[in-house]
Amino acid sequence: MKLFRLNKTNLNEVEQIPFKLERDIQNLVEVNTESVFNLKFIKSELTVDKYRIDTLCFDEENNSFVIVEYKKGNSYSVIDQGYTYLQLLLNNKSDFLLVLSQHFNKVLRMEDVDWSQSRIIFVSPSFNSYQKDSVNFKDLPFELWEIKRYSNDTIVLNQHRSNSKESIETLNPNTTDSTISQVSREVKVYTEERHVEFGSDELKEIYNTIRERILELGSDIEIVPRKEYISFKRGSNVVDIEFQRKQLKFFINMKKGELDDPMNISRDVSNVGHYGNGDYEIRVNKDSDLDYLMVLIKQSYKSKV
Repeated sequence: MKLFRLNKTNLNEVEQIPFKLERDIQNLVEVNTESVFNLKFIKSELTVDKYRIDTLCFDEENNSFVIVEYKKGNSYSVIDQGYTYLQLLLNNKSDFLLVLSQHFNKVLRMEDVDWSQSRIIFVSPSFNSYQKDSVNFKDLPFELWEIKRYSNDTIVLNQHRSNSKESIETLNPNTTDSTISQVSREVKVYTEERHVEFGSDELKEIYNTIRERILELGSDIEIVPRKEYISFKRGSNVVDIEFQRKQLKFFINMKKGELDDPMNISRDVSNVGHYGNGDYEIRVNKDSDLDYLMVLIKQSYKSKV
């Protein structure tokens, strides 16, 4: 990819400036975990057992730990390291919970953390084809992010995404005591397909129609399946969709009093426990006005600029 700066009618190429040290990448990310990954920074250089974790973060949306590792070289296995660190996390829950309790200055219990949503983020200037191919499974709790720095003070982060439908469990179908199998029994990666399969044919059709219309709002929309719902994000959540037996629940991510809803189809859930983000819940079925629903979703989309 070439990057240029527009100077009137001339294009001046912006040069890439390589990171000299792995620590340079780590320092940059740790100061910006919320803006880059929407994560709370917890601790740097955490030692547990015989391992040292580069960066420990917490995902408040999922109530789960996220480990961030940085690499300048590309001669390592993300699969081996990723599963080793997840196993370390699951086998030492009390140690990680203590660190989290100290950070938030309150006593936390094991059930305050959703251990099944634990994941690893690898950040590197580049990943080789072997590393990228090794994570081409639909249910790996790993993310690969390439980071590049340019001479005009621009930082580019690009996530490698897998389109594979294959499960990592197919690699070891008869193994019960391997690291992969141990972690896979507790850590679960939820896919969009898994949520959609839960719904009736009628709900699937409604979802697919709305899905297409939401994506048409802009190329910056990202679909992120969570444990309880499917998020449509524009940096932050625009709308979250929860599948139920006879209906879909839409959660518009706007604060109470911000949504203009003259037909009053939304429910105020600002003081009610719910899975999705935002203070507005809309229940959708075959009789719902999808055109009007999109008017409300578009308000949330525009508010995320």
